[in-house]
Amino acid sequence: MTAAGLVGRTRARAVTTLTLDSPDTRNALSAALVAELSGALGDCGGDDGVRAVVLTHTGTTFCAGADLRDPPHPDALVGLLRQIVELPKPVVARVTGHVRAGGLGLLAACDVAAASADSTFAFTEVRIGVAPAVISLPVLPRADPRAVARYCLTGERFGADEAVRVGLLTAAGDGADDVDDVLAPVLDGLRRASPQGLAETKRLLTARVLETFDRDAAGLTALSARLFSSAQAREGMTAFLERRDPGWVV
Repeated sequence: MTAAGLVGRTRARAVTTLTLDSPDTRNALSAALVAELSGALGDCGGDDGVRAVVLTHTGTTFCAGADLRDPPHPDALVGLLRQIVELPKPVVARVTGHVRAGGLGLLAACDVAAASADSTFAFTEVRIGVAPAVISLPVLPRADPRAVARYCLTGERFGADEAVRVGLLTAAGDGADDVDDVLAPVLDGLRRASPQGLAETKRLLTARVLETFDRDAAGLTALSARLFSSAQAREGMTAFLERRDPGWVV
């Protein structure tokens, strides 16, 4: 474990696994978790002994989105998502649980993403009075626009097979415990690839995603900051923490 204890690190045959380990907060993206994960990714990027990174989690939730009690600054979240996209090592998401809001940004930033069949997904930002602004940077270039429109506007929950269909996942397992079977050939292939080949191929594959960051990150960061400081967001976040409907629900 790292010093702060929010991100676990293990390595096996040149693949480093980074484990989000804050199950009490459902691995919500706090300022501390974002900083620690960014540091761990930086270490992996500079380590010649790391061929690829697996990003996974403890508990029943991969990531619940922003920690409403200790949210990261939008700039920090943009930096983390860009770091995953730009890392010269492939990043593979391994999900065996729920993914909400900002967690879908992490998922979309990864190069390969697999989940167990019982995993669930939702863009829940509209339900607390904000928008999926920053996470749209990796999501919009990679996912089906019609599906993204539906799920971002409604906050509906959807399953792993649908996440594959719309481009948010690479593959889903057939059962609750077989995500590792899905990822086994992926990791085998990455271990057989040359470091240079992986880095340059990833650079080609992520070029359009990075164009989106270059063009839109500043405006979306400002939008996110404005929305989170608004009266509707305060009501939405308070209602969420108090486990009640916000005042606008009809």
